[in-house]
Amino acid sequence: MQRSFFFSITFWITLPWLLNAGNLTAEDLKFDKTVIDANLGKVCYAVTAADVDGDNRLDAVAISEREAIWYRNPDWKKHVMISDAVTKDHVCITAGDIDGDGKVDFALGAGWPNNGGEIFWIQRNASLESPWTVHPIGAEAWTHRMRFADVLGKGRDQLVVTPLNGDANNGIRLLAFPIPTKPETGPWTPQVMARSLNRAHNHWHVSNSRSSEPDQTIVASQEGLSLVQLGSEGKFTVTPIATGASSEQPNLRGSGEVKKGKLGSKTMLAAIEPMHGNQVVVYLADSLQAGMQRVVLDDTFAQGHAIWCADFNGDGQDEVVAAHRKAKADGTPAGIYLYQASNAEGMHWERTKLDAPMACEDLWCDDFDGDGKIDILAGGRATHDVNLYLNRSAR
Repeated sequence: MQRSFFFSITFWITLPWLLNAGNLTAEDLKFDKTVIDANLGKVCYAVTAADVDGDNRLDAVAISEREAIWYRNPDWKKHVMISDAVTKDHVCITAGDIDGDGKVDFALGAGWPNNGGEIFWIQRNASLESPWTVHPIGAEAWTHRMRFADVLGKGRDQLVVTPLNGDANNGIRLLAFPIPTKPETGPWTPQVMARSLNRAHNHWHVSNSRSSEPDQTIVASQEGLSLVQLGSEGKFTVTPIATGASSEQPNLRGSGEVKKGKLGSKTMLAAIEPMHGNQVVVYLADSLQAGMQRVVLDDTFAQGHAIWCADFNGDGQDEVVAAHRKAKADGTPAGIYLYQASNAEGMHWERTKLDAPMACEDLWCDDFDGDGKIDILAGGRATHDVNLYLNRSAR
């Protein structure tokens, strides 16, 4: 389960650019592009969405190597929450009400790409124009991704942290940090969810089929896609779903990104394989399980690094948006692409370009303009930009 919380340089640019997926067999997918920030820093490491100012509109949130920023909807004015307040580089961010005041806070990971793995959270002050206050959570070497979910079944979300690498003898420590009664002072004491996975690049949470059960976690790692969940005896289990890309070289095996969606009545997982890989794939089955059918949508990416599932045109079947952040050997620039199933079984898909060149590092899909249609927020690596693609597709 992934939650949207609540619902620019010093100038901003609006660039209406009609992106038309006219070659698709179903309704055309159309998006208008707004450049929210043409150059936020050296790298936009991550993007997310949250209602920061409490006006019931989702604002865009991004991190660069040294700043955490929110952009106000709908004028997209840039507001810097912190700047040079912790060790560079920031690498991940997630939104949640950490202090229980009904307003959004953010947890962040820093110290990348060194293995310091600094984990902290930031709290607003009386004015949103003032710098936010930094509070430490802990440290875990190679901290790379984080999200909030109730994986312990406590009725309140924990902060789940995925490090990229483990130590010399063990896999990563997939960690769940319960929020302490006094989060400003702690202590934040993590519970280890798994130690058997390696090169874990990202994870995603889904609600258990029985709503009273703890949330489940899907991890994309060198082992492929794995389901991590709390068992009846209070211990976590790790269940393989798919092995991902195959190779004699360990670093070219498995999966690097994962999101969950649906294709009609089928459960769908979308993945980039292997980590920083060339393949966009989906896995299809009646439920989330081992042995899901693997379908390759694209095998031409150069450092694939972002993926999402969403029903952009309201036809009851999710499309896939995926991106690679590096130019290909033939000179094709980095870009973002949309994939739509051309048959109900999901065995055949058609691709259209959303944006290029755009060296996309991260994606977030949500309804930013309140029209009931899912839009796309993207942050760039080599292109240093933050863009919003507003969904104008017919429904």
